[in-house]
Amino acid sequence: MLELRQLTVAYGEARAIWDLSLQVGRGELLCVVGPNGAGKTTLVNTIAGILKPMSGAIVMDGRDISRLAPHRYCEAGIALVPEGRRLFTGMTVAENLEIGSYLPAAKTRRRETLDEVLTLFPAVQGKLPVPAGELSGGQQQMVAIARALMARPRLLLLDEPSLGLSPLVVVDMFKAIRKISASGITIVLVEQNVAMALRASHRACVLEQGRIVAEGAPDELMERPEIRQAYLGI
Repeated sequence: MLELRQLTVAYGEARAIWDLSLQVGRGELLCVVGPNGAGKTTLVNTIAGILKPMSGAIVMDGRDISRLAPHRYCEAGIALVPEGRRLFTGMTVAENLEIGSYLPAAKTRRRETLDEVLTLFPAVQGKLPVPAGELSGGQQQMVAIARALMARPRLLLLDEPSLGLSPLVVVDMFKAIRKISASGITIVLVEQNVAMALRASHRACVLEQGRIVAEGAPDELMERPEIRQAYLGI
């Protein structure tokens, strides 16, 4: 479904992603782990169209979308839940969710999708008229994911969804991520909670200094001592 071909991304003269190639299959949940500064957020922001690659290609369903305008990436079926949630805190939860469904295809199914996301996150149900800034961190993260799902994406990018959340909320968050994956949506998950991310994923890759240094089934990576110690922090 998604293919990255020799992708290089830079901030000015400083390269953050080096000649990276990666494939993500339809319906797959791929987690990307690695140390701070490895390029994980740069990678998902590039896939989402926020950053433009210096070279290489982003191919979605056989179509090179690398040079599309950023807003066209959503039309291509990609939605991003950014690190830090980035909600419109002065707007209500309902208004934040509505913003996620402005593409024509998503707008026609807004009521149906709203029912789906409220079923996925029942804690949000009673918060629709509440300003998003008044919600707890966990509730805000639920709204951020729900807002992305309102666009009815085929590829969902999650950047550190457990960041700053309590352990109990993190457990609930990963249950929801598994349900989203089971619905058939392809997911690329960037996550510092390595153990939870690997348990939830079909496949994993380890990123270091903008390069993939290991890739495979989560169980296989967990069995490699050098990977456990150097990159996974366990």
